[in-house]
Amino acid sequence: MIFHRYHGLGNDYLVCHHSVASLLTNQQIQRICDRHYGIGSDGLLIDIDDAEIPSLRIINPDGSEAEKSGNGLRIYARYLFDIGRVGHEPFLVNTLGGQVRCEVTEGAHEVMVDMGQARFTPSTLPASVEGDEALALPLVVGGHHFTATLVSMGNPHCVILVKKLDLGLVRQLGAEIETLAIFPKRTNVQFVEVLDRNNISIGIWERGAGYTLASGSSSCAAASAMHKLGLVDDSVTVHMPGGTLAISFSGNFQVNMRGPVQKIAAVTLDDDCFWDMPE
Repeated sequence: MIFHRYHGLGNDYLVCHHSVASLLTNQQIQRICDRHYGIGSDGLLIDIDDAEIPSLRIINPDGSEAEKSGNGLRIYARYLFDIGRVGHEPFLVNTLGGQVRCEVTEGAHEVMVDMGQARFTPSTLPASVEGDEALALPLVVGGHHFTATLVSMGNPHCVILVKKLDLGLVRQLGAEIETLAIFPKRTNVQFVEVLDRNNISIGIWERGAGYTLASGSSSCAAASAMHKLGLVDDSVTVHMPGGTLAISFSGNFQVNMRGPVQKIAAVTLDDDCFWDMPE
């Protein structure tokens, strides 16, 4: 069983062919992603190559499936480039959250992804909130009063604007916000501090993964929410503990993301090396 390990700004994923993934149970995937008992990763990317357009499945460390991942897409694009299935020309990738356009830059150090349209209608997340849009929605969690903007990037996001970013608060409240009753399929969570018209700083709690150093779709959602609120311009640098991503807008909230990807290693596992799993 061969897995290819990459990271985008410290957000690391394992990539495998669907023929490998088909041999794994959900529990075994969780074991592989565990940083103590398995290889360890922020998720598993499954390459489905039995179609003209490459298709990607994204499995979170808790075994749930994500519709879309910005870092995951950049990593998958770099993986396709490394194995020779794509070159530097733009190409399409199918995900559960919709079709996206990717391009690996010269030198393969950065990948651009057209992430599609940011949508603010609660039903697209889904979220049990009335109205056509949920902007600056009052939210009380753990005794704290926030305002949240709900955004779909093909996956759900709850973007919370704060005066000063506190990563400890992200860790403290992320899980509770992720599982609020208004989010029937749970949600990703971003706390956002606006630094100026072209820079924001965010802390991320990822649905199914927990606190994470960086996230592409979270960067897109956070920048989109701030753009919708009129707080940033068309080009935004998103600062995260893992590094920065460049986000830009065109048309009706069409979002483009650009950022680095690095390959770490290829890992081979024996079929029986981690199957003696405790109940």
